[in-house]
Amino acid sequence: MRSNCWTYITIALLFICLDVKAQSVENRMPLTNLLDQISEQYRVQFNYQSDRLTNVFVGPMPQNSSLEELIYSLGEQTSLIFSKIGEAIYSITKPFLLCGFILDHSTSQPLYGATITAKNKTQISDYDGYFELKVASLKEDVEIRYLGFKTLKLNAETFRSPECATVQLFEQEEMMDAVVIKSYLVKGIDKRIDGTTSINFSNFSIVPGLIEADVLQTVQALPGVNSVDETVSNINIRGGSHDQNLIIWDGIKMYQSSHFFGLISSFNPQITKTALVMTNGTDAYFTDGVSGSIQMNTDRLIQKEFKGSLGINFISADIFTDIPLTESASVQIAARRSLDDLLRTPTYQTYFDRVTQETEIQDNEGSVVNSNQHFTFYDTSLRWLYQPSEADVLRLNFILINNDLTFDESLSSLQSQQSRESNLSQNSVAVGLSYSRIWNERFTTQFDAYNTDYKLHGANANLLEDQRFLQENIVSETGLKLEGSYSFKNSLIETGYQFTETEMININDIDAPRYLRRDSEVLREHAWFLQNNYHNLDSGFSFRTGVRFNLIPELDEFFIEPRLSIKKKIGQYVQFEVLGEFKHQTSSQIVNFQNDFLGVEKRRWHLSDNVGIPILKSKQASFGIQWTKNGWLLDATAYLKMVDGITTQSQGFTTKYEFTKSEGSYQAAGIDLLLRKQINAMSSWLSYSYMNNDYHFPNLEEIYFPSNFDTTHSFTAGTTYSINSFDLSAGLNFRTGKPTSTVQEGNNIFDDEVNFDSANSIRLPDYYRVDASGIYKIKLNAIRRLEIGASVWNIFNTSNVINHYYRVQSENTVNKFTRKSLGLTTNFLVRLYF
Repeated sequence: MRSNCWTYITIALLFICLDVKAQSVENRMPLTNLLDQISEQYRVQFNYQSDRLTNVFVGPMPQNSSLEELIYSLGEQTSLIFSKIGEAIYSITKPFLLCGFILDHSTSQPLYGATITAKNKTQISDYDGYFELKVASLKEDVEIRYLGFKTLKLNAETFRSPECATVQLFEQEEMMDAVVIKSYLVKGIDKRIDGTTSINFSNFSIVPGLIEADVLQTVQALPGVNSVDETVSNINIRGGSHDQNLIIWDGIKMYQSSHFFGLISSFNPQITKTALVMTNGTDAYFTDGVSGSIQMNTDRLIQKEFKGSLGINFISADIFTDIPLTESASVQIAARRSLDDLLRTPTYQTYFDRVTQETEIQDNEGSVVNSNQHFTFYDTSLRWLYQPSEADVLRLNFILINNDLTFDESLSSLQSQQSRESNLSQNSVAVGLSYSRIWNERFTTQFDAYNTDYKLHGANANLLEDQRFLQENIVSETGLKLEGSYSFKNSLIETGYQFTETEMININDIDAPRYLRRDSEVLREHAWFLQNNYHNLDSGFSFRTGVRFNLIPELDEFFIEPRLSIKKKIGQYVQFEVLGEFKHQTSSQIVNFQNDFLGVEKRRWHLSDNVGIPILKSKQASFGIQWTKNGWLLDATAYLKMVDGITTQSQGFTTKYEFTKSEGSYQAAGIDLLLRKQINAMSSWLSYSYMNNDYHFPNLEEIYFPSNFDTTHSFTAGTTYSINSFDLSAGLNFRTGKPTSTVQEGNNIFDDEVNFDSANSIRLPDYYRVDASGIYKIKLNAIRRLEIGASVWNIFNTSNVINHYYRVQSENTVNKFTRKSLGLTTNFLVRLYF
């Protein structure tokens, strides 16, 4: 009985479907009939070949539709192309379907995200480099664009073959930006002809321990660049301190570089597309950065199609969009926020414990108890690009960075219980404007302006003393720059003027007893620069010579700074390079006391006054040789760097001379070696750096002693394997422990202070870490793909000591406090590209 019931229902449904289908067919009409009706109603004419419209039927049109709406609907139903060729004339053609694969000529790897345009139609290549595009005529031109590659224009007829055509794109070969060593470590990291190292995150694979293209973590994979405490807020380039690095984001100088007070870069990796690392021979265009420079840039292309991404990991969630506004303008927006408001993951807790260990946030004094520790961070970036003509480009940038840490301090007594909040915040907001114009094939100009503001604020509630200690460090800088360049034959002449005004404010405010100190400093600097770039491809010879003239009226200082970069190719496989530079810097980060700003971010920015804080001055020279053949690369560079004007407060002393104020210098000499081998999709490398880095402080007990950043031996090894769907990487990091001082045995206290032995006479244990990471890519459709990634930092959970300090406690004893690096830390990523 039940079976018969289901039979009746099935038959009834079948009749209903057939009836609906019959009605649907019955309501359709020949396209030619409808075109006649439209022609009569709207007084327009349609031109077409009659055989092209045979047996083409359309459904009923919406009532009260405009002519444009009717034509759009007909195009959607029939896939025909309606083109307006006159005031009231339309042509109707059948489209031709083109297909192809876009590949990188040098690697034969597919290029995802290439833009393919024909008249008003645009498509984006998928993860396999594949695209499909409909054109009205085989005589149309098809343009293919991809960031960093030459734009290619082909006739549509090229793609009309039984199989989809394969198109290879060549990398953009600009005269002064030629790449001499491709895939220096891994795909996306290249060595340029001027001695700088470029990182292209649009074409980047993966490095050990990372699943996000974190700029400041990635640069630490390069020889000569590391961090003595494994943070991105303390990057040491050839033995220099972090404040000696010039960090630029799209032409804006940044004074804050990290989230989580050093563990994560504050520059969103989805909007930051390229980076340049300059360790020597810096372009005369740049000032500051006596130790090194890191220049980051966003995409320079105006997108024709909307695209974006959504991502989440165990630390944060982010979104990125690239929105075309018009044919000549587009805007990119990126935002990222920590997850702690919703969920505290084990990875997040590990990071938090690493930042707050041995600080007042983690442990307080006596009967004071800490609770409700809460930390959040976020950043927002925007880039607007407008190209009103082929010769003019206008760019606007904005970035906002914020870190916010709060916790409660409670004190219980027999009478009552007291509780007050302490907090620490660190934020930056900056805006930049750039306008460039190509006047003719030889002469171009560029104008840049920016304003950057940085603020570090700390409020420390001391319940035992019933007081609150407020501290602030504020930086506000405005910069203007005008540059002109003229090219002829094999040379490019550049000249320009730069003005910078910097104000730095430091506030210390105690409510009981009342104490307020506010220090404000302002410096203005004028600079003129001139540079010649010469490059001869035939002889394999290039050089860049420049000079920079700097005037600082407030300090009555004038500097002449030459810059030099020479590259010469010998034979087919060998090339030499010579780099040199003079530089100066008027800002430094100093530490007054280890418990400033709750002991988390102790450094505060100060301007040079030539009294207690001198101007930093550096001289550096290096000589390198590179050999490349059959996938092998050997790169060896010897260097000598001298920096004068440092202070003990800017060098991160935590043992002897921690509370001493003295001026001095350091000299770093060393060699960086890299051996790399590429076999198809695999790249393996070994790098070794030797450095001898010594201080010279004439007024201290020990005049010469090892620098706090003297990691004598540094060694890394890694392998990355990249194919269409997988990126896998694993690597080893080893370096000599940093120098430190120890307490004198048997006489550890003198005048109620810790009595140290010779300065930096011992070293911390050697640092050792093994990392691994992997990303799996899933193609969802022609333009959407999914990435799933996982990473393990410090696989063997090695307990690395990164610093220690001593304090005199009760009963005339000395306590030792030790800070350690991250232990075993895992992370997981899911990202959707659309």
